[in-house]
Amino acid sequence: MPDLATLVLFSAATLALLLVPGPAVVYIVTRSVAQGRSAGLVSVLGIHLGSVVHVAAAALGISALLAASATAFTVVKYLGAAYLVWLGVRKLMHGRNGAEAAEPPVASRTRMFWEGFAVNVLNPKTAIFFLAFLPQFADPGAGPIAPQIVLLGVIWIVLGMASDGAFALLASALAGRLRRSARARRRLDVASGVVYLGLGAAAALTGEHTASGGAMPASGAAAGA
Repeated sequence: MPDLATLVLFSAATLALLLVPGPAVVYIVTRSVAQGRSAGLVSVLGIHLGSVVHVAAAALGISALLAASATAFTVVKYLGAAYLVWLGVRKLMHGRNGAEAAEPPVASRTRMFWEGFAVNVLNPKTAIFFLAFLPQFADPGAGPIAPQIVLLGVIWIVLGMASDGAFALLASALAGRLRRSARARRRLDVASGVVYLGLGAAAALTGEHTASGGAMPASGAAAGA
């Protein structure tokens, strides 16, 4: 296993990456503002189930296949971009069609959970990021690499849940007045829709993938798109 100094360095690097918002944080904040604290926290759980998938893929070497195959990377990239665009269109449609609505429609916790999961797991940059980032802190002389990657991934997920949970709580606390105003909710839907469309376009238009550069996680700035 990595020594304590390595784990501390890894934790510090992880926090630095997590504290700048990416697509997952946009989703969490949107849900928290629209439906409150519990909605945001459920979204956090879904997103980090996606992180579990990425960590497992990195440990098992599956992410290496994605990194090596331009076709596989492109397919997953466009699936993720299409999903973000769909979220954006849905938000814009709700902002337009809900002009007279007194209350916003309430999404089920199950739907929010799985939407959060999809936002994360359909971002191929996240998979490539874990493949590139986690092994840098593994020590071949300290034992098998796969268990070390799992340990580092667990640390990432715990810190990510704490960071994203803080975004959810903060957004919910600041949004009470917005939730009471139909006009503010409509404007939030439109703004969120535009952001999702921008993220989807950015994801679709990114250049060729590399395992060592430009690959970043959905939760933080390291995610890029």
